[in-house]
Amino acid sequence: MAPRCTSYDAIVIGAGIQGSFAAYHLAQRRRDTLLLEQFFLPHSRGSSHGQSRITRSAYPEQHYARMMPHSFHLWQQLEDEAGIPLYRRTGLVVLGPPGDPKLEGCRHSMGPDAVLDALTLAQRFPGLRPRPGEVALWDSSGGVLLANRALQAVQDAFRRRGGTVRDGEKVLRIDPGAVITVTTTAGLYRAPRLIIAAGAWTNAVVAPLGLRLPLQVRAGGHRWRPSASMSAARSPPASCGGGTAMSLPFAPTECCLQVCYHHGSPTDPEERDRTPPGSPRPHVTLLSTFISSYLPGLEPQPAVLESCLYTVRPILHPGPAPQVQQYHHRGHGFKLAPVVGQLLCELSLGEEPSHCMAPFTISRFPGVLRAAL
Repeated sequence: MAPRCTSYDAIVIGAGIQGSFAAYHLAQRRRDTLLLEQFFLPHSRGSSHGQSRITRSAYPEQHYARMMPHSFHLWQQLEDEAGIPLYRRTGLVVLGPPGDPKLEGCRHSMGPDAVLDALTLAQRFPGLRPRPGEVALWDSSGGVLLANRALQAVQDAFRRRGGTVRDGEKVLRIDPGAVITVTTTAGLYRAPRLIIAAGAWTNAVVAPLGLRLPLQVRAGGHRWRPSASMSAARSPPASCGGGTAMSLPFAPTECCLQVCYHHGSPTDPEERDRTPPGSPRPHVTLLSTFISSYLPGLEPQPAVLESCLYTVRPILHPGPAPQVQQYHHRGHGFKLAPVVGQLLCELSLGEEPSHCMAPFTISRFPGVLRAAL
């Protein structure tokens, strides 16, 4: 017997933070929206789980810097609606060699008063040890988003607006057309609009449509315990150092510092949890070196080995008023998710995007768009 087909105004594939915000914005506009997730919620298989994610205004890329005030505003709106804290403001220190283009880009986005001299840095943040000659910038807006709580909050807000979440349903097939049909392991769904926010599984979802996207899946992020000389009460602020790694302050429920390698390690999302014991972990060695240099108050080896997937290459908006859209933001995704979700909603409805899309067009990657859409 064929599965019954249910119709919606829009379907979103992927209930991570970006897909959930896209669904939330569609529901805000009174569109009957289905949010599909291949794993049962909550889960730790993708890119949106965990205690914390960094947030900041400091960006070398001006298009991201311009998005951040809007993103902070939307996070505040969600926090007000949820009635629980979703963001902890700690400030953020950015470290880098003088004249570094990325550092100068951050300085440009933050203004001339952002520079911290060496004495001020040492007095305010004795746990941070920059390399000799490095420049320190202070971003007072920086801090920590409480990731698990934030994801739950936006999904709850989506449901309150009449949205439907179906988890534990893997997408098997997408049939394009004036009305798109999505077949999952449990049902058949139709809608005139489809947003794909499948994270590390995006290529697997879009490849049958003829899209060959230059995406790489990487994993990174572990937790370090402070040594006796650094207590949780003296947690350093969020920081980005040496173009290599970033650290997030102690989460409210634990006395560990999360440290992430900017570039991560290549991984297969289906195999990530099957790494044999004793396998080489070169990124852990790299992070241990970073910690010994920049955060000597932490123990040199991680207390917890965990990983979060992220997908390298930013892509958005495959054409004018497309029916199928997908997005990758190379590690920036969580903090910018409220804006990303709004943009995807606007594009799917044929509205004028609230931010310039030129930096994100798929046409930057010649030869990848061979879709049968």
